[in-house]
Amino acid sequence: MRWFGDQDPVSLRDIRQGGCTAVVTALHHIPVGEVWSVAEICARKSVIEKAGMAWTVVESLPVHEDLKTRSGNYVQLIENYKQSLRNLAACHIRVVTYNFMPVLDWMRTDPEFTLPDGGKALRFERIAFIVFDLFLLKRPDAEKEYTQAELTAAAARFRSMSDAEKTYLYNSALLGLPGADEAFTPAIILAALKTYAAIDAEQLRCNLRAFLLEIIPVAAAAGIKMAIHPDDPPYPILGLPRIVSTEADLAFIAASCPSPANGFCYCTGSLSVQPENNLCGIIDRYGELIHFVHLRNTRKDKDGNFHEAAHLDGDVDMYAVMKKLITVMQETGISLPLRPDHGHQLLDDLHKKTYPGYSAIGRLKGLAELRGLELGISRSM
Repeated sequence: MRWFGDQDPVSLRDIRQGGCTAVVTALHHIPVGEVWSVAEICARKSVIEKAGMAWTVVESLPVHEDLKTRSGNYVQLIENYKQSLRNLAACHIRVVTYNFMPVLDWMRTDPEFTLPDGGKALRFERIAFIVFDLFLLKRPDAEKEYTQAELTAAAARFRSMSDAEKTYLYNSALLGLPGADEAFTPAIILAALKTYAAIDAEQLRCNLRAFLLEIIPVAAAAGIKMAIHPDDPPYPILGLPRIVSTEADLAFIAASCPSPANGFCYCTGSLSVQPENNLCGIIDRYGELIHFVHLRNTRKDKDGNFHEAAHLDGDVDMYAVMKKLITVMQETGISLPLRPDHGHQLLDDLHKKTYPGYSAIGRLKGLAELRGLELGISRSM
């Protein structure tokens, strides 16, 4: 399971009691772009090992925005990134997850969407997002990206909303901004977006390829496997390009720097929201480049809305996915690190303050379901 460090309301003891043998974490207290020292890595590793588990996967070693735009101090930043990889390897950590999403790490419009059973889930509603974009953020020329029907529906929704509902939507949308505990203003967000004004999808792909050509040889030499996480959601938002959303994007990444070290974080949640993605087909074609697995389920509709479903109950055929992954592990002899991604807020956790999607009970429920599914399929094979 993922652990956010000492400030995480879900403790290492909680995670171990759930049956986990390892955790996925990062050095969140180190500013993006600075080197992760051996001392800091070892300190975090020691805490986890004292709790009876291992630190096997970094999630994430963040990529500074200047590296994505190849501007500012990006030359030094890439050297810092390389040194962090060497330091992680020196501490025997072998899988590093990262993403290349501009500005936003993810986007939801409601982190407390109430399900029929009373639990709460993360939800993205397209019209609500358009309201945020047009009327709360007031991004210049945003209306050009939407249909007239969407503009009309968003205007009607905005007129019907109370001040409290507008504030809730605004704050919910900001949760995907790194460090969003700060008081972000529309001016700050628009300034960040402006740094990508001259960067379209093709240019961002070129920048990613340049990043990979620098990073992957270092990772390979150190014995580290890099796992890029798909975009969430997997399509352009706020005028920002998205380039890790489809199987064609994965093919470009693999071909940009061919190496066993240049691989993927296979996230069924992110990939499943894009209807053209064949999740089992992706495993068939890129199984040997899958270095880390996020298993979560989503339920989507034709209007672009989706929410996090229970792990075994959504649009993802989790049985088929798990069977494919087990086949890959049997064929390669590699045990893929796997975690339940996100979870519903349930039971006692409904009364606690938790990281959205990362409360304890919902993730443990998902973990139990996935472990049972894995065991059953493995025995049957």
